[in-house]
Amino acid sequence: MARGSPPFMINLRGIAAFLALLGAAAQGHAAGVTIGVVAPQNGSLALLGAQIASGAGFEIQQSGNTLVAINETCEDNSGAAVADALVAAKAQVAIGFLCSETLEGALPKLKDAGIAAITVSVRSRILMEDALKNGWPLFRLAPADGTEAAKINEVILKDWAADPIALIEDGTIHGRELTEAVRNALEQNGLKPVFTDTYRPGQEQQVALVRRLKRAGATRVFIGGDRNDVAVIARDAKAENIPLSILGGDAMRAADQPLPLAPGVRAVALPEYALLPEGTTAADALRAKGIEPEGYVLPSLAAALIAGKAGEAAAAAGKPLQDALLGTTFQTPVGPIAFTAAHELAQNAYRLLEWRGNGFFPPAAPTE
Repeated sequence: MARGSPPFMINLRGIAAFLALLGAAAQGHAAGVTIGVVAPQNGSLALLGAQIASGAGFEIQQSGNTLVAINETCEDNSGAAVADALVAAKAQVAIGFLCSETLEGALPKLKDAGIAAITVSVRSRILMEDALKNGWPLFRLAPADGTEAAKINEVILKDWAADPIALIEDGTIHGRELTEAVRNALEQNGLKPVFTDTYRPGQEQQVALVRRLKRAGATRVFIGGDRNDVAVIARDAKAENIPLSILGGDAMRAADQPLPLAPGVRAVALPEYALLPEGTTAADALRAKGIEPEGYVLPSLAAALIAGKAGEAAAAAGKPLQDALLGTTFQTPVGPIAFTAAHELAQNAYRLLEWRGNGFFPPAAPTE
């Protein structure tokens, strides 16, 4: 299964009541754009499905559009039935899609029916290549494979190019592949790390590692590993009086335990949109309905907003909704969104963030 953010706990009781009311209203009349919301309604992925349903449902209710809820099982060969359900409900556009298994089977039928699909989760490069080759109407609100490494390289080349850089990783497939992609890109730009290593993850201390970093002369280190390992390395570097600027990846978005992360550690990661200026108004409105705006909630709200606006524009212009998704910048609670001709996000969704003890925030502008 290709998925994005990890699960977050949310108020399922409040969301269930909210969606029940929304569903009853939708049965009473069809209004505006008919939007299919495809998400797991039960099983191990129900928490993530509830995030998608609650964010999308809130926006659809606010805009006066019509919601069609479709269960997503994420099983192989389940996509055709999802597409049939969307067609039967006369959906004009569908959003959500937690799993690539759903899209693989659904997209050919959605193409025939002229129903565009916007995924908030699936990152597979191969799936998008197949979609473009076959003319499948897939648009991606999730970041594509490779964009995390691309943003890390952008940050390092902008901020660290003149400094001795170390690259270390934890030996996992993701950590190794991410760090290797960063190393290759840096060397293509003429930057060679002064130190590279694979460390043993899950250790209570990393004093020997930070001492090796000091001997190599490194002052900046990218760590392809999880949040707790980064916290241990940052703690031990401080205890050894070794000044290190530390940068991690999206794996840093995890629980701040058992060892708290030191303030000032940075990460290239997807932001918590509720903490950003563009997301605060929507976050407050969601909380007023008993919905915590975490995980997929705000991205799904944004997907529903985009679907509704595109549907309105398509109807006004007398053109397919898929065409209305291109060439337009949509203002959403997760920031301005536009799609490229390849149906990917025009802007890299990853951002440089800094831990401040209670969350990751954009770093303050440097002072002169």
